[in-house]
Amino acid sequence: MTSPTDPDCLFCKIVAGDIPATVVHESATTLAFRDLSPQAPTHVLVIPRSHYPNAAALAEGEPATAAHLFDAAREIAVQEGIDGPDAGYRLVFNTGPAAHQTVFHAHLHVLGGRTMGWPPG
Repeated sequence: MTSPTDPDCLFCKIVAGDIPATVVHESATTLAFRDLSPQAPTHVLVIPRSHYPNAAALAEGEPATAAHLFDAAREIAVQEGIDGPDAGYRLVFNTGPAAHQTVFHAHLHVLGGRTMGWPPG
């Protein structure tokens, strides 16, 4: 079975290598790269290699891949040095336009390197 893709999707084009990105981590099911408009000193997007429009669709279609995004996020936090006892990081899925999702390919934001305010948004 092949993974779903969308030829018009920006992130599918990054996965295919048609659009460059600063890749910081990859696995058989995930790809992670630096956000072009970072909202924190560390801002990495972790995406599934397969196309799902949002986190809910990914969880329904490929639940194991959804879990792999969290595994990748943990590895990135260690790699970026934001996982220590005096550090920390935030993981965010924006699902739908009202949540400010702008690229409709599921993606997990890994944000860290500074104190995060609460509440977010």
